[in-house]
Amino acid sequence: MEDLQSALNEQGLTVSTVPEKGEVIISQEPYVCVPNKSSVDSRCDGCFTSSNLKKCSACHVVWYCGSTCQKLEWKLHRLECQALSRLDKDRRKSVTPSILLMVKLYLRRKLQSEKVIPTTATDNYNLVEALVSHMSDIDEKQLVLYAQIANIVNFILQWPEINIKEIAENFSKFACNAHTICDSELRPLGTGLYPVISIINHSCLPNSVLLFEGRLAVIRAVQHIPQGDEVLISYIETAGSTMTRQKALKEQYRFTCTCPRCIKVGQSDDIQESAIVEGYQCKDDRCNGFLLRSSDDKGFVCQQCGLVRDKEEIRKIASELKLMSDKVLMSSSSGNYQETVSMYQKIDKLQRKLCHPFSISLMQTREKLLKILMELQDWREALAYCRLTIPVYQRLYPGFHPLLGLQYYTCGKLEWLLGDTEGAIKITSSKAVDILRVTHGTNTSFMKDLVLKLEEARAEASYKLSSKDELQDLP
Repeated sequence: MEDLQSALNEQGLTVSTVPEKGEVIISQEPYVCVPNKSSVDSRCDGCFTSSNLKKCSACHVVWYCGSTCQKLEWKLHRLECQALSRLDKDRRKSVTPSILLMVKLYLRRKLQSEKVIPTTATDNYNLVEALVSHMSDIDEKQLVLYAQIANIVNFILQWPEINIKEIAENFSKFACNAHTICDSELRPLGTGLYPVISIINHSCLPNSVLLFEGRLAVIRAVQHIPQGDEVLISYIETAGSTMTRQKALKEQYRFTCTCPRCIKVGQSDDIQESAIVEGYQCKDDRCNGFLLRSSDDKGFVCQQCGLVRDKEEIRKIASELKLMSDKVLMSSSSGNYQETVSMYQKIDKLQRKLCHPFSISLMQTREKLLKILMELQDWREALAYCRLTIPVYQRLYPGFHPLLGLQYYTCGKLEWLLGDTEGAIKITSSKAVDILRVTHGTNTSFMKDLVLKLEEARAEASYKLSSKDELQDLP
């Protein structure tokens, strides 16, 4: 760990550098990583692209987009391929990404110990060993599962000296230290283990953000971080009540958060926020008040106008929602998009009767509608739902949050597709770009493409304006 500390000192993490908004604090390539496995969408093991793929002709498990990625991965895949090729066809199909990730972990350790792959202060197995596993906090059922999949890894590698208990412990380390690798629009692509990034602690009000450039994990400051202050990122989706966030952190990461947001649990502001984002709508739909449980426990009282909603009325709508939600899952699996849109619109209508206008559940329904409508290229309807989500995003996320920036970006893109160039420029330039250049950096391909599109939109708007002026000047 001393070598790591020296390497981090060189990057200014504990010495003198004072990160400003948008500055890269640290970046790291994964120690090991795997793409997501899907029945409809395979990905290159090297760069995670889903284009121009060819399956490895020997193991028939791993895919590559071309010789460049195959050569870069060859030292490790040569051993991985030998191990996977020993499996019969059915066993190969059942190898999950998490099992592959563990196989790669042990193969990389072996290759580094044999000096086939070099080690550095920020790239060595000692950093993996130092990660917390929380084995003592795991229930027996989960321990049994880890032991079972550890035996599968042992069966694949067939190393006499391998330690089953250590493999099980490493699976526990994966659970609370591995990161989901996403593209620039935060769509999940795979999973990676970044031992240095894993050292960074969590806050529900972070001063930094973790994003990915390909497989490279990049931590950027989203605000000025004074010298001596701890760099903090969020491990979870921070939109939610304190109780919801605490539950998610406890279940996956095995700790109780004591950040500035979480220490307010049970205070009046926290109770109000929870009632708004996860609670019910006032009986009077003209009122935006939040509801709290009545003293006699027979209903919920609006804290603004005093109206009471009966428990039975709420239970009835909730039951209808549950029934409709079950139906929409079946419709989604059938691939009937139009029917799915219709059902989600019915869910939206029911949720508007039940939930507060700033409800996360209502926002998530509208997000699903937005996604499907964009698939159907129904830009106008998609834009209508996108606009409805913006006020909720503004409430739920801090000013420089990638999800808020990306929602503005989607809104601007839809404006442009509908021919409203001026609207697109206003949203994309003044809002989306201002946020995304901090969270994503200015030199990433995503931001370069976004700036290029913005320049095209400005040129188009200028042309339209000049054409309009010329027409007005005609006799």
